[in-house]
Amino acid sequence: MIAIIFLHLVRIKNIFNNMFESKIQIRVRYAEADRMGFVYYGNYAAYFEVARVEALRQMGITYKEMEDRGILLPVLDYSVKFIKPAGYDDLLTIKTVIPEMPQARIKFEYETTNENNILINKANTTLVFINKETMKPCPAPEYFLSHIREYFE
Repeated sequence: MIAIIFLHLVRIKNIFNNMFESKIQIRVRYAEADRMGFVYYGNYAAYFEVARVEALRQMGITYKEMEDRGILLPVLDYSVKFIKPAGYDDLLTIKTVIPEMPQARIKFEYETTNENNILINKANTTLVFINKETMKPCPAPEYFLSHIREYFE
């Protein structure tokens, strides 16, 4: 389980670069640190999932609703560049950006910083819209696009 503190959630429509941006904060728990006292690298995938799910929720979209409507969103690729370690009890801010209008895929970019605004890592994921019945890729559904379109106009 990941302890989450939502001190502020930010929705931004950047007038220079059309994109969606949100931020969440996560406090690192003792169980998430390795023997060196650093966040175990595998935990960042879970942190980014929380950031991604909450970003969509801020737009009015939930994974549950999408799955109930027959759309799955599996991860196609995931990469992370580690810059500095984070440790037990650090308060991390994860900025999540959807840099482009989704089509059959949706891209997420993440930046993690600590309480001193030091960059911890940068990451990205690409997810694919899958029709639950056919298990084949499909375009992003219109109800999804209607929630995100305003950030890309």
